[in-house]
Amino acid sequence: MAESPPHSDDSYIHVEHHYFQRVGWLRAAVLGANDGILSTAGLVIGVASAEASTGAILTAGLAGLVAGAMSMAAGEYVSVSSQADLEKADLDIERAALKSHPEAELEELTDIYMKRGLNPETAREVARQLTEHDALEAHARDELGMSDAVAARPVQAAFSSAASFTVGAVLPILAALIAPAGQITPVVAVISLISLAILGALSARAGGASKLKAASRVVFWGVAAMVVTGIIGHLFGTVV
Repeated sequence: MAESPPHSDDSYIHVEHHYFQRVGWLRAAVLGANDGILSTAGLVIGVASAEASTGAILTAGLAGLVAGAMSMAAGEYVSVSSQADLEKADLDIERAALKSHPEAELEELTDIYMKRGLNPETAREVARQLTEHDALEAHARDELGMSDAVAARPVQAAFSSAASFTVGAVLPILAALIAPAGQITPVVAVISLISLAILGALSARAGGASKLKAASRVVFWGVAAMVVTGIIGHLFGTVV
């Protein structure tokens, strides 16, 4: 059995690995890939259920890929930009308060640390030292709950969502392309569900969560979406 490094050794540095630092890009990437697989598979299955030609099915899938990727990028950029605007506005308010009422802001910070379990003297000293070091950073982190790990990054979110959507959307399109004649719906459904399960497991691994639970969750909603779109495509195809 391997021996753990002695704690008395100055060369040993304890480093903890945390998953929360990935929240900025992981959420956008998982959302994009999941939406890419699910929406494109649903579109392909819906069109195939209407007894369209293979060319029409692939055209619909490609159109869905392009439109979906652009929509994801625009949506993420706009929504995360709104978050960034809110963060900037709150920081401006806090910056002005620190300038006009420094003592009140120091008391506010002290009260925060007291509520977290420090005694009044220690809380006051911690607040004083942090204020001297960087008052705005201290209030942003401990009063407003802002940190670099969860800071809004619109460009990163937009790129992650668009790229992951594209990768996800390619899978059901390739499945439709290689499927035997008349078997597009089952082939796309099976490959898409397998892809969703893998995505769920990978996202759970990246986030330190249960792989089985994450995979089951995305597969369940994938089945539901494909069944609904297949039924709608069949009904409308029959009517037409």
